Amino acid sequence: MTESRPLTIKYFAQLREVRGLSSEDRQSTAATPADLYAELQNQYGFSLPQERLRVAINDRFAEWSDGLQAHDTVAFIPPVGGG
Repeated sequence: MTESRPLTIKYFAQLREVRGLSSEDRQSTAATPADLYAELQNQYGFSLPQERLRVAINDRFAEWSDGLQAHDTVAFIPPVGGG
C-alpha cells in the first residue's frame, strides 16, 4: 500500500484557469509526476494531455517517471504561445 504524502502543486496558464488556483497543498499517493497529473486530470478535468506539458520538481525540470517525496513542490507547465 502506498502512503499518502504532502505535496505542493503549482499551476500555470490554462491549468491555473481551470483549477482556479495558482498553487495548492494536497495529500497524494502518486509515486511520480505522471501519476499525480493523472490524479489531477480525473479530479479537475484538465484537458491538456501530459505530452504537452513540462514538469518541474522543486524548481528543476524533471522526468515524468521521477519519484515524488513528501513535501516536494511539483509544477505543471503548459506550452506558452506567442509571437
